[in-house]
Amino acid sequence: MAMYQRLSVSLLAGAVALYPQTALAEEPRKPIYDDFPSEYTVSRVPTNPSTPASEPTATALTTKSPSSPTPTDFLTTQVRHARLFLYQQSRAAEVSFNDILSRALHVENAFTNTIASLAPSPESGEKLLPGGIYVVVAAMAGSIVARNRGRFLRGTTPLAFGTIAAWSLLPVTMRNVSDLIWEYEKRVPAVADQHLRLREQAEYIWTTGVAHSGIARARLEETIGDARRKLEEVVSKGH
Repeated sequence: MAMYQRLSVSLLAGAVALYPQTALAEEPRKPIYDDFPSEYTVSRVPTNPSTPASEPTATALTTKSPSSPTPTDFLTTQVRHARLFLYQQSRAAEVSFNDILSRALHVENAFTNTIASLAPSPESGEKLLPGGIYVVVAAMAGSIVARNRGRFLRGTTPLAFGTIAAWSLLPVTMRNVSDLIWEYEKRVPAVADQHLRLREQAEYIWTTGVAHSGIARARLEETIGDARRKLEEVVSKGH
C-alpha cells in the first residue's frame, strides 16, 4: 500500500513538473470572430528564403517579353487600311455628287428667275399671248416678202420685221430683254463698247431721218400750198 502511494505521488509530481512546458508549447488559437489575421498567424506563414520576393518568375518574364506580329495581325491591319481607303473614296465621291447637284439646282433657279423677270408686270397691262402671236406672224410675213431675195435679206428681213413688231406690241417685255442683254454685254467691255457705238449710230440715223422727213414734209406741204394757190388764181381769172 505504501508502495502505491509513493508511485502516485511520483506520477503527480512529474505531471506538475511537465505541465508548464506543455502549456507554453501549445499555439494560441485564432478567435472565430476575428475577421483579420493575427500577427502571430501572419508571422507563421512559411516563406522560402532561397527565392527572393523581388525576383521575377518565369511566367512574368514570358508575359513581358515582346512578341512578333502574327499573320493574322498583319491581315487585320491591311483590311483596316483598305476599309479606310474605301470610306474616304466613297465620301469624296458623295461630296462631289452633292456639289454637282447643288450647282445644277442653282443654275436651274437662276434660269427660272431670269425668265420670270422678263415677263411684264401686271400694272403695265401688257399680255404676252396675243402679242407674241402677232410677232411670230410679222416674222413670217418678213420671210415671205424676202423669199425671192438673197441669203442676207432672207435671214435679216424676218428678224427685222419680228423686232419691229415686238417693240411695237410688247414694249415692256422688249425693254426687259434689252436690259438683260445689256447686263451680259457689260461683262465683256469690247462688246459693250461696240453696242454703244451701234446704238449711237442708230439713234443718229433715226433722228436724222426724222428731221429729214420733217423737212421733206414741210417742203411737200409748201409745194402743195403753192400749187393750190396757183390753181385758185387760175380758177379765179377764168371766171
